[in-house]
Amino acid sequence: FAPRLKVMKKPVLVSSTDGVGTKLIIADLLKKYDTIGIDLVAMNVDDVVVLGAEPLFFLDYIATGRLDKDQLVEVIRGIVRGCREANCALIGGETAELPGLYEPGKWDLAGFCVGIVDADKIIDGRHCRVGDKVIGLASSGLHSNGYSLARRVFSEEEIKNKWGKELLKPTKIYTAVILEALKKIKLKAMAHITGGGFYDNIPRVIPDGLQVVIRKGIWPVPPIFKEIQRRGQVAEREMFRTFNMGIGMVAVVSPKETEPALKLFQKLGQKAYLIGELVKGPHEVVIE
Repeated sequence: FAPRLKVMKKPVLVSSTDGVGTKLIIADLLKKYDTIGIDLVAMNVDDVVVLGAEPLFFLDYIATGRLDKDQLVEVIRGIVRGCREANCALIGGETAELPGLYEPGKWDLAGFCVGIVDADKIIDGRHCRVGDKVIGLASSGLHSNGYSLARRVFSEEEIKNKWGKELLKPTKIYTAVILEALKKIKLKAMAHITGGGFYDNIPRVIPDGLQVVIRKGIWPVPPIFKEIQRRGQVAEREMFRTFNMGIGMVAVVSPKETEPALKLFQKLGQKAYLIGELVKGPHEVVIE
């Protein structure tokens, strides 16, 4: 693979590896495998782009007890679609048939992505200041986290019928939108809202001494989250720690960049909301 290095003064490689967790079980119940590959790509490329890096290439690893060629074709089809959405090359992978390790019908999926960014353009939150604003980008649903809890509140019959389509909805890929936005606005920090939700992911990209205040009610929370909370009698704090609650990516911008950023994201077809701000205080997220 030959990356475009001429336009960079000091290129830095950024990498990510991840899977899709127990969302695979939902795919198995529905016997539908053409979107799980999109989830796999999303979980990796969006972990790379939060540093301002452009994903270069992607590899996949599929392990199974017994190879199902039809299923494999569908999974790969989703991976290809995801890579196209992220403008990322799919350069290879490994399919391992491990009958002594996996029972027939059992399998797992992992991905690996490498991206590149110029050193002076790395986005790591160091320039965040009191008064900066937090913009939330709408998610497409559960994405690929919280499925162990979700599966406990829905029966297999409900998953196969009423709720399956919603639970298997592909993870939103933000990479193309973010890279386009970076051409016109300055994003000081970004957090991909995956496992750990708001409380664990956002503080990682914010300097010590700053508190992130998120205000509820500004964005619409998709019904699936409310249904899971109601059925499982899950505390609100735990919901925001486990799920994305309708916000799959957050970005921090200066006050003067806020309105241009919101308008730009909308122009790019991405729903975006001003959901909070940075204040002086303990290094944590407060949702009020």
